[in-house]
Amino acid sequence: MPGGRPREFDAELALERAMEVFWRQGYDGTSVSDLTVAMDINRPSLYAAFGNKQRLFELVLDRYAHGPAAYATAALDLPTAREVVERLMLGAVELTVGRGCLHSGNAQACAPASEHVRQTVVTRRRASSDAVRHRLEKAKDQGDLPADADPATLADYVATVCDGIAAQAANGADAADLRRVVAVAMRALFGERGEEAVPEVAHLPDRRVRARP
Repeated sequence: MPGGRPREFDAELALERAMEVFWRQGYDGTSVSDLTVAMDINRPSLYAAFGNKQRLFELVLDRYAHGPAAYATAALDLPTAREVVERLMLGAVELTVGRGCLHSGNAQACAPASEHVRQTVVTRRRASSDAVRHRLEKAKDQGDLPADADPATLADYVATVCDGIAAQAANGADAADLRRVVAVAMRALFGERGEEAVPEVAHLPDRRVRARP
């Protein structure tokens, strides 16, 4: 801080610890005291380095996006729509087993007094879904998805499956069970690579997106 004493703590490590607390307890379930204990700093240092609790949470969301959840951005660079969707779903399994999702938990569980926080999370989630939609639109333009494919609905479907994975993970589902869910979702959307029969899954077989050979 200009004109002030040097910080006597590792700001990056403190932010990592704050992320773990918010991830485990949620925004409303986390007090400033919880944060100072976990971050091993006092209140004046927390406020001076990170601002208030809301600003700290926003910084945590940035760290989450560029750290544990960075697979979601990387997935968009994969060469085919099928690979993109599969990586997003399997990444959700890897991210959320045993603890759920930092985003979905705070989008659903914030109290009315924390509506501003919920809206921040919702806005970020919407931006992520829009990025997936744009990637799938590109796939359609390139012929990687059929001409009658609906990228917006497909992006919504992927987000819904990933949210369901996070909810099941928070409830104790293990990685093996959730990977089987991903396998069913992938068959429902894209079919087997060898065009084998696909089981009935919520009316999706009639609208499957066929991957190109």
